[in-house]
Amino acid sequence: MDHFVVSARKYRPVTFDSVVGQSHITTTLKNAIRTNHLAQAFLFCGPRGVGKTTCARILAKTINCQNLGDDAEACGECESCVSFQNNASFNIHELDAASNNSVEDIRNLIDQVRYPPQTGKYKIYIIDEVHMLSQAAFNAFLKTLEEPPSYAIFILATTEKHKILPTILSRCQIFDFNRIQSKDIAHHLADIAKKEGINAEHEALELIGQKADGGLRDALSMFDLNVTFSTNNHLTYAAVLENLHILDYDYYFKITDALTAGSIARSLVLFDEILRKGFDGHLFVIGLLEHFRNLLVCKDPATVTLLQVSESAERKYLEQSLMADLSFLLSALSITGQCDINYKSAKNQRLHVELCLMKLANLPQVLQLHSLAAVDETAKKKVEPQQPLNHSGATAPGATAPGAAAPGAAASQQVAPANGQPSNGSAYTNAPAQSAAQPAGYQAQPIQAVPQQQAPQQAGPSRLKTTVSLTQSLTPPTQQPAKQSNAEASIDYATVPNGAKKEELTLANLQRFWYEFSQKRLQAGNSTTEQITLNREIQLNGSTIEIALDNDHQQDAVMNMRYELLGFLKARLDAPKLDINPRVAPQEVNRLPYTPAEKFNFLAEKNPYLLELKQALGLDVDF
Repeated sequence: MDHFVVSARKYRPVTFDSVVGQSHITTTLKNAIRTNHLAQAFLFCGPRGVGKTTCARILAKTINCQNLGDDAEACGECESCVSFQNNASFNIHELDAASNNSVEDIRNLIDQVRYPPQTGKYKIYIIDEVHMLSQAAFNAFLKTLEEPPSYAIFILATTEKHKILPTILSRCQIFDFNRIQSKDIAHHLADIAKKEGINAEHEALELIGQKADGGLRDALSMFDLNVTFSTNNHLTYAAVLENLHILDYDYYFKITDALTAGSIARSLVLFDEILRKGFDGHLFVIGLLEHFRNLLVCKDPATVTLLQVSESAERKYLEQSLMADLSFLLSALSITGQCDINYKSAKNQRLHVELCLMKLANLPQVLQLHSLAAVDETAKKKVEPQQPLNHSGATAPGATAPGAAAPGAAASQQVAPANGQPSNGSAYTNAPAQSAAQPAGYQAQPIQAVPQQQAPQQAGPSRLKTTVSLTQSLTPPTQQPAKQSNAEASIDYATVPNGAKKEELTLANLQRFWYEFSQKRLQAGNSTTEQITLNREIQLNGSTIEIALDNDHQQDAVMNMRYELLGFLKARLDAPKLDINPRVAPQEVNRLPYTPAEKFNFLAEKNPYLLELKQALGLDVDF
C-alpha cells in the first residue's frame, strides 16, 4: 500500500507559473531575476495558505539554477534543482522563527552567513514566521540584514506584518500576498480532481473555495477530507454540505421569501428546522446578513460582479432581488446587524433571533403603511385654486355660476346667506351672488380673499376652499351685526376703510397697527397665550418683524395667526414683502444659593470683608 501524501504537499507549486492567484508577486520576482535586480532581503506577508513559503522556495531554487532560461524559470534538471527537490541543498537554509527565536539562534545564523556557497551563486536563508523573533533577536539581526555579503539573500515570511519592527521593514523589499479568489481555488481543485480521477461537481468545488476563505492550503485539506468522505470518488454538492456542516443557501432564499410575504410562522418554522440540524444561531444571523447584502448588490447590474457565488446561485439572487424592495433590504440589514451585535450578550439567544425574524416579517406592512401615509400627506397639501368673483356678483369667465355645484365638488357645500352668517358653521362655502336690494349710495368694496385653516371633514371628497369676506362689501354699515364670531373677526382683519391710504413702514406705525390687531384679537376672545405673545416687544429689521418669545407655545401661537396678522399689517402698511420671524430666546436661569458654601460665597460677593474675617479667625463653612 502506497503512502498517502496530502494534496497540499503533493501538488505544491514548483514554478512561478504554477502559483495560484499571486500573479503580481510572481511577475515581479521573475523580472527581478531576469534583470538581475535582486534585493538582499525580501519580506513575504499575507494570510495563511496563500503561497508565501512556496514562493520563497521557488525563488531560492530559481536564482541558483544552473540552466536558467529567458523565462526566469528553473529547469528542474540541473544539479542545484535536483538537490533542492531532494532536500539536500547546502545553499538553502530554512529557519522556523517560532521555535528558534532567541539571540543565540540569530548568532548561529550570522556565523553561517560568513561562509560563501561551495556550489552555486547564492546562499538563501528562509525565515518563516519571522514575527515570532524576540526583541533582542531582531536587534541582533539588524546589521547583518542591512549589509549582508553579496552572496547572501534573506527571505522572511510572516502572517502578521504589524508585529515586525519598523527597522526590519525598512531593510526589506515587501511583497503583500492577496487572498485567493474562490473561483481560482475552484479551478485549481478541478485540475487536481482531474489528475486524481475524481468526478467532482463544480458547485461542490466552489463551495470548498468559499469555505476556505482565500487560503489554498485550507481548500486542499477540505478537498482531501471530502474525497475520503465520498463514495466511488464522486464529490457532490450535498455531500460537501453535510461533511463541512455548511448551511445551504437555499434556506436563506426560503427565509427571505417568507419575510417578504410577511409570514412570521413560516420564518420561525424554518429557523427551528435550522437549529434542529445543529447549526448555530449566530452563524445563521451572519449568513442572513450576507444574503441580504448579496440581494442588495444585485439591484444594480454594475455591482453584480461583487458576488462570490456560483453561477446557479447568482441566477437565484438576481431573481429574488427583483422581488425584494430596496427599502426592505436596507431596513433588514439594519435590524439583522443589530441582532448580530447583541447576540452574544442576549440571555435567551434563540428568542433574540426569533424577535429579529418577527421584525423582518413585519417590515413589508410597515413600509406599505408608510408609503400610503406619504401619499395621503401629499394629497392633503394640494390646494384647489379659487375662481375670483367680479364686482357685479357674477363669476369670472370659466368659473362656476353662483349657487351651482362646482365640477367634482361635494354636494354638501352650501351657499352662505346674504347677512354673512354661514348656514352650517363652516367657513368653506361657495360665495353667494350679490343681493339685488342695495341701500342708496352704497358701493361694493373689492373682495379680498384670506386663506383660512382647513374645515372639519364633510361628506364627500374634501377640498380646500379660499374663504372670502362678504360682510363688509355686501352689507351696509347700518346693518352690521352687533357681535361677530371668531371666524368673522378673523375675516375682517384684512379690510380697511374705504379710501384709506397705506402708511409708510416704520417702527412707530408698525407698533401702532400691531396694537390695533392685538385689540381686535382680544375682542374676538383669543387665548391667553396669544394675548401674551402679542404683548411682546417687536423689532423691525428691514421688512422682517423680529419678535423674541419665551417658549415654543408662544411660537406656535404666532405661526397660527401668521396669515391674519400679515394680511392685517399689509393692508395698512406699504410693505408687500413684510414677513415675521418669531424665535424662542434662550433664557438665563439664575440658580439661588442652596448649600451653606453657596450661601457664604453669595454673601462674600456682596461683602468682601467676610472673606477677611473668615481667614483672620480661621473659620470653616459648616457643612
